[in-house]
Amino acid sequence: MSVNKERKQIIVRASGISIAANAMLSVLKIVVGWLTGSLAVIADGIDSFGDVFTSVITLFTARIISQPPDHRHPYGYDKADTVASKLVAFVMFFAGAQLAISTVHNLIGGVERDVPSVYSIIVILLSIAGKRLLAAYLLRTGNRIDSPMLKANARNMQNDVVISISVLVGLIMTHVLRMPVLDSVTALAVSLWIMFIAVKMIISSSRELMDGVEDPGIYGVIIRAVAVVPMARNPHRIRVRKMAHYYMIALDIEIDGYLSLFEAHRIGHEVEDEIKKAVPNTYDVVVHMEPFGELHPAEAFGVSEKNLEN
Repeated sequence: MSVNKERKQIIVRASGISIAANAMLSVLKIVVGWLTGSLAVIADGIDSFGDVFTSVITLFTARIISQPPDHRHPYGYDKADTVASKLVAFVMFFAGAQLAISTVHNLIGGVERDVPSVYSIIVILLSIAGKRLLAAYLLRTGNRIDSPMLKANARNMQNDVVISISVLVGLIMTHVLRMPVLDSVTALAVSLWIMFIAVKMIISSSRELMDGVEDPGIYGVIIRAVAVVPMARNPHRIRVRKMAHYYMIALDIEIDGYLSLFEAHRIGHEVEDEIKKAVPNTYDVVVHMEPFGELHPAEAFGVSEKNLEN
């Protein structure tokens, strides 16, 4: 079985489990929240329903990224993974904003509400346990196959645990102080937290779509890898971009200008091999070779050892 096909099957399986678990939790929380009169529990249920939608996006995207490269997409379809993680973040932000608006309306309107039933606390405890297990599973799977959208979905589940804990604290305080307004205040705090996390996810996925990297330390790793090759000097104009779980790397190096083409080709292959050993999941390395001492104006693109020192 090819790596891409196996990766697709893992994502499909993880997405299916996520859809089933979130659908059950969402229905449970919305129904119990409605029956017990808890806006915060209903809000948590709506958030879980959004998770069902995001998992469906992940499932659909798994089918896209499994397609082979073609003349329109010579690098393949793997970046759909990153696009999907951005879409997940937008869905989260929209759900949080809608919840915030409706909660503020309730607070301003001063609608009289009863203290929610104790059953709402029980269902939130079940939600916390279920979300913790689901987050751990998605994060472990996402890290194993380096999938941005599975890891984004796992972070979403981790945030849901925090949300559910906040709802739980709000419900307990509502029962202790007999102040139903605390339920609405908790719902508002949950909505603001959802929007905050969504913005962080949008920024992270945008960096990758703009061919940026999360950890600039990768450039130091590449420079040290080139230093292992005896006849390769001065790695510069290094450009790294990520395509889902793969790295695409391009760089210039200097070699003795009087070497034969065969010898230069061999050195280029050694540089490529050392970089692939140093940087896991490197799909391609493009090495441009120049003679020692070649003078260039300041490069507008790429990173060199001098840039890192500054």
